[in-house]
Amino acid sequence: MTKYYEIIPQRIVHGTEGTLTYQSREDLDPGMLITAPVGKRDLIPAIVIRESTEPSFKTRETTGIIEPTPLPTSLISLAVWMSEFYVTHPVTTWQSILPRGLLKTRRISKNVTSYPKRKRTTIVLKSDQHAALTQILQQTSGTSLLHGITGSGKTQVYIELAKKAVSEGRSVLVLVPEIALTAQLIAELTPHFEPDSVTVTHSTMTESTRHQTWKRLLNAKTPQVVIGPRSALFSPVPNLGLIVIDECHEPTFKQEKSPRYSTLRAAAKLAEFANARLVLGSATPSISDYYLAERSGRPILTMNTSARKDTVRPDVSVIDMTKQAHFSRHRFFSNEMIASINSALKSGHQSLLFHNRRGTAPTTMCESCGWSAHCPKCYVPLTLHADSFLLRCHICNHTEKVPTSCPECHRTDVIHKGIGTKLLETEAKKIFPAARIARFDGDSETAETLDKQYQALYDGEIDIIIGTQVVAKGLDLPKLRVVGVVQADAGLSLPDYQSAERTFQLISQVSGRVGRNEHPSKVVVQSYQPTHPSVVHGVHQNYQAFYEIAIAERERARFPPFVHLAKLICIYNSERGSIQASQATLRDLQKIATPRTELLGPTPAFYERVNDSYRWQIVAKSPVRADLIKLVKHLPATHWQFEIDPTSLL
Repeated sequence: MTKYYEIIPQRIVHGTEGTLTYQSREDLDPGMLITAPVGKRDLIPAIVIRESTEPSFKTRETTGIIEPTPLPTSLISLAVWMSEFYVTHPVTTWQSILPRGLLKTRRISKNVTSYPKRKRTTIVLKSDQHAALTQILQQTSGTSLLHGITGSGKTQVYIELAKKAVSEGRSVLVLVPEIALTAQLIAELTPHFEPDSVTVTHSTMTESTRHQTWKRLLNAKTPQVVIGPRSALFSPVPNLGLIVIDECHEPTFKQEKSPRYSTLRAAAKLAEFANARLVLGSATPSISDYYLAERSGRPILTMNTSARKDTVRPDVSVIDMTKQAHFSRHRFFSNEMIASINSALKSGHQSLLFHNRRGTAPTTMCESCGWSAHCPKCYVPLTLHADSFLLRCHICNHTEKVPTSCPECHRTDVIHKGIGTKLLETEAKKIFPAARIARFDGDSETAETLDKQYQALYDGEIDIIIGTQVVAKGLDLPKLRVVGVVQADAGLSLPDYQSAERTFQLISQVSGRVGRNEHPSKVVVQSYQPTHPSVVHGVHQNYQAFYEIAIAERERARFPPFVHLAKLICIYNSERGSIQASQATLRDLQKIATPRTELLGPTPAFYERVNDSYRWQIVAKSPVRADLIKLVKHLPATHWQFEIDPTSLL
């Protein structure tokens, strides 16, 4: 008997909204992956959405079944919601959810990835951990914000919640902001579960491995615990009962490519559809999330004490970088920072140096005529990478040889200014020649990334750790005694409404890498603005004091959480074309905008030129999100991109 189904092929068919009607001689269930002919192609992967009645038009027939096990209905509901909420074509949404290469036949992988392990005894929760756990378990579903200081034992709460879910026959998703943090979380979680039930998935896996992992989860008959970055949210686990998002404040939980979804918001909807619990954990929750949790009455579970009774809080020093007397031994390592690292080295302990800029020097210029090296495609300064002795653009990856003389005046007065992590590494090796030093940033080789070196870090085989924000998040290293922040206010000059918040979070997080046990520790923070609230409250991890300042400023300036934002970007190959098109579009948008909608611009984007294209942007503000949806639907079909609820206006 012929039946009819609405399906979504994994290929955009122009003139349609994504869902097409096909006929089938086989019984199909919603969520099954099938093949169907689209255009001249016979085999296109497609997902069955629902059964339909016979339409008035002629239909084509599906050609086969890829996976007989249907996807969870909660995942189908999430895909529908994401397409509508983020104004994205359903095919684009499903391409983010499903693995690549669905039609490929995979060889069974015999490679077993080795992850660090920890011996764990029964967890004994402290009073605030127990209170948080009890309050979360009192809710059968819904969102809870776990606001615990660094070292308060949030991971132990996650483990107990996961054990409870698995004991009830329900699966668990644990999301981390960086692949680098999966190694630590795996080490913490795996001793508490059956080895075959814990799965790791992330983007650095091969297409084949990710596909096989996905198939195994789809066909699993027992509860699964999945650990990974934001894409792990779409794991097709059976009977989802718990979602944990660790370090939930991190901007990496926002997808930068279409569909530009917020993992936190998508997770809240998935938890709703699956009748599961969602726990958002952070020592420094985003200002918007904290405010909205307060206003909506969602539980905010505060853990203000260390998980260990004998914890000694670190000794904190803030060094004013405008006072040259502090830098008599080195131009950017203060005397106190050098002394603290030397002390840690003598006692066989570790130090961590944080600076949120990679490379060797961010500026290459001529002292004689003022010429500076810029990317010919993006017009941004090229960064020197001394190890490869190349100038590199951190936007489009364009590279050039380092000039020996100025291309303008031909004099040899070319200098390199500024500080990057590679320069920190070079200088640290000169000052501490006997130390074992490792750098972790976006330039790290595959075999030298933090997740690959985590066990060596944990065991103390590396004396000085140097890195960008990847080393500021979530690391728990028992032998770490000194944290140094080379320039704490580096991000404050960025023209974005979240610059102060991001600076506070980074300082607070990296300072929290020490002071987690009974050993004395030291935090040395260097800053040109030592009295700025982000620095003052960041070094002391005083979230509430910073929150009160930040939320008042947000309300005064009309930024989230008091309004919604949309960033509309016009992209042309010529500057004139971009300006004229953005001005014309602004006039059109002003005609349909509601009185409560504020339109700012058009102005050059922060990165005005990227890869030989010019970008101008319009920013829209409104307390009602539907006003912004209306605007983006009126954007021209070509030359425009948009992002609703952007994490940054840069």
